[in-house]
Amino acid sequence: MEWIICVCVVMGMLFIMNRWILCGKNDEKTVAKGKVPKGNSGWPLLGETLDFIASGYTSTPVSFLEKRKSLYGNVFKTCILGSNVIVSTDPDVNKVVLQNQANNFVPAYPKSIRELMGEQSILKMNGTMHKKVHTLIAGFLRSPQLKARITRDIEHAVKQCFASWTPHQPIYVQDQVKKITFPVLIKVLMSVGPGEDLDFLYREFAEFIKGLICLPLKFPGTRLYKSLKAKDRMVKMVRKIVEERKKQLKDYNADDHGDAAVNDVVDVLLRDKVDSNSSSRLTPEMISQNIIEMMIPGEETLPTAMTMALKFLSDSPLAVSKLQEENMELKRLKTNCSDDYAWTDYMSLPFTQNVISETLRMANIVNGIWRKSVNDIEIKGYLIPKHWCVMASLTSVHMDGKNYENPFNFDPWRWEKIGIVAGNNCFTPFGGAGTAAGTEPLPDGTGRPSPPCYNLQMDR
Repeated sequence: MEWIICVCVVMGMLFIMNRWILCGKNDEKTVAKGKVPKGNSGWPLLGETLDFIASGYTSTPVSFLEKRKSLYGNVFKTCILGSNVIVSTDPDVNKVVLQNQANNFVPAYPKSIRELMGEQSILKMNGTMHKKVHTLIAGFLRSPQLKARITRDIEHAVKQCFASWTPHQPIYVQDQVKKITFPVLIKVLMSVGPGEDLDFLYREFAEFIKGLICLPLKFPGTRLYKSLKAKDRMVKMVRKIVEERKKQLKDYNADDHGDAAVNDVVDVLLRDKVDSNSSSRLTPEMISQNIIEMMIPGEETLPTAMTMALKFLSDSPLAVSKLQEENMELKRLKTNCSDDYAWTDYMSLPFTQNVISETLRMANIVNGIWRKSVNDIEIKGYLIPKHWCVMASLTSVHMDGKNYENPFNFDPWRWEKIGIVAGNNCFTPFGGAGTAAGTEPLPDGTGRPSPPCYNLQMDR
């Protein structure tokens, strides 16, 4: 028995090495034509994954990209997280990939993310289905009724959080921000308030999100396996809420009461008006899976952005003073006229918007957007082979000294100098340029987002 196992192991290793050598030869053949970007595929199976992940835990997360950029140029090839990848740190190449005007790209993410999100993920949607889901949710998030409600909910959550603080106790900012953002987001998604259900979701989601970027190994004990189990437990709970809401909607319609009120994202998606036999119909399972994905901003992106904003501001007393002056003036005006805070108030705070822009540029909450080519595509002389992944790196563009003077310095005033510059592709904090293949907000083609885009970014 032992010799059979040994033979199998040897044959397997020979197969892997042979495949790797053949892939390398194919790459060399294409490179000889002077088209496929230069780069290194790293170790068999692992590629350069370990270096890629390790760089994220250093004080300079862009080091992985910058090292290869200095060796191979602004666009290079690598192999990370189980996929051959063309990495672009060129803003012009990124724009072509993200705009996707010729429909040459479809959403594609590392294997660990694909496994975790599942087949019905919004990340995998393309064409009609993606457009429909994006339109439904964006319309709800832009509605004045929601913005008025969510402004009150945020104010209440902030006051409640502050009231729980005790003197002489350390405050862990990111954890405290999560206590504000996660409950507000869950209420927007499915109207779940404080209690056991919210605590369960918070606990399980924390376990789920750990597997977002990890080695794609799925067996008991691995990070991916644990995250998938946490997701299964959440889906079961969310599916129950969706089914109950679906039954309530059916009973309401049967009584001919007209259109019921839309209170959250579950309501929006359940009211999708399509033929019951349509292949683009949103099923309860699909809704449940995507509701969980939509929790990510409340647990990760927004808390991280707000924590980084406090870090940057703590190193810039002059910016804090200017920010405080502007916001206290708004508070004085509100007090004098007895008005509540409104969602659009931030538009009257230009320096606050500059702080937001600079935080998004430096924090790089979305560090890259992943796509897969459906054809051989040439951009600026670079060939992207069919079925290869492309990572449009936003971090490298935002932290490039050619695009921003002293890029590692927090300088909100730089946005007064930059202003609105048409055709500037160097500020895309959430990917931008999103079309049918993307889930990101649409910019207006300028150096900073237009107000509608800012609304969507703040919703996220």
